[in-house]
This record gives sequence, C-alpha cells and structure tokens, in this order.
Amino acid sequence: MGLIARHDEIIAIARQQERVLVDDLAHHFGVSVQTIRKDLNELCDKRLLERVHGGAVMPSGIENLEYEARRDLAAPEKEAIGRAAAALIPNNCALFINIGTTTEAVSRALLDHLGLMVITNNINVANRMRIYPEFEVVIAGGIVRGADGGIVGEAAVDFIEQFKLDYAVIGASALDEGGALLDFDFREVKVAQAIIANARHVILVADATKFERTAPVRIARIDQIDTFITDSCPSARFRALCAEHGVNLIEAVAGL
Repeated sequence: MGLIARHDEIIAIARQQERVLVDDLAHHFGVSVQTIRKDLNELCDKRLLERVHGGAVMPSGIENLEYEARRDLAAPEKEAIGRAAAALIPNNCALFINIGTTTEAVSRALLDHLGLMVITNNINVANRMRIYPEFEVVIAGGIVRGADGGIVGEAAVDFIEQFKLDYAVIGASALDEGGALLDFDFREVKVAQAIIANARHVILVADATKFERTAPVRIARIDQIDTFITDSCPSARFRALCAEHGVNLIEAVAGL
C-alpha cells in the first residue's frame, strides 16, 4: 500500500474507532512501529490527527463521531457503567435521561425496574422504554436532530424546567482534567444544564475515552455532579476534584 493510501486508511480507521494505536496499525498494515510513528507524526503535523500516548485521535473539538460508531465504541464498558447507574436508581422514582450512547446503556439496564417515570430528550430511550407498561415515559418537545434522535432547543429547555425529579442521568462528549464536562452542540448543552438544575441527584456516566477528547462547549463543572460512574478514571487531578467536592466516584468493571 502506498504512503498516501495508508494515510487515508489511518484517517478512516480513526474516524470509525475514535483513536488509533501504533501497535495495532503496525500489525494491520504489516509495517514496523517506527513506520507508523512516522505516519502519525506526518498526519499530526498536517493537523489531521492529534497524538496521544501510544497512538493518535481525531482533532479535538472538531470531529464528533457518527452516533452509531460512538455506540460501538467501548461498548462493554458502557454496559458496565449502565448497570452500575441502574443499581443506584430505585423503583418508583422519577428521572431524567439525556442524549448519549452511555445514557442509552443506562436505559437498557433499567428495563427490569418498576414504577419509573422517565423524562427524556432522547428518542432512542423513549422508543426503548415506552413498550414496558411499568414505565411512564414523557418525551420533551423541540428540534429533533437527525444524526442521533436527540431533541434540543429552547422548547426542550422550557419543557424540562417544569419538573423537579429525583435523579438525572447525563453524559458528556469530553471531560477536562480541570473538572469541566464538555460537549459539541450548544443547544444540547442548554438542555443538559436544565436537566442538572432540576434534579435532586445528578449521575454523570462517561467512559474513560472521554478524558482523551475535548469539545468546545461547557455543560457543567464536576462539583455540580453527585455521582460519576466510569469504567476508569485515569486522571489523578479529576479524581482529586471528585474527592474534594464529595462526588461519589464509581469505577465499573466490564464483564462483572
């Protein structure tokens, strides 16, 4: 494979998987790790990728993965996070669930609960949970994004502000070591902020890859969260902020 073709394929793999690893690429292309490191350096020099330890990722704050690709990314970890979140939510309570592939994993783990009132701006969550007679599902009004079935905009914010619920399950596209929760769409962020403001207990669900990304819009700070559930928290600084602000940090292990 020629150099240009290999670079194109590396970019395609990065778009699909969010990150690429030197060892995996060397095996995939049948070349040395030194060759792949040179490829990644050239791609990063052109700002087509950004280097991280052991590999590279798509440029931060610019490339948001397609929703279906994000659903497959770290899927076992998201399922473990979903089960851990569901274990905190009792029967016969009311909760918000917002947009995201990890929040969808929580909704799947809640299907054996009873007596839930679920308010969501996520069509995928509503469609999954509506068929269970044990649940009352209420969906926000607003603009429906074709990419992921998320409902955003001022109408969704106004709708959510009518409620005060027991729990909120929220996600984020990126986590900053300084304690910021970040996302890409300002309209989605406004909805998430309304959800946080109108829940008694806020649960953030995000897998460890979110520490490797950034996004341009701030949702909230970690001190606005009650419980943070992840598969792993690689940032000592973020971990310290959780302890400082009394955030319950839960690391869920995939496969258990």
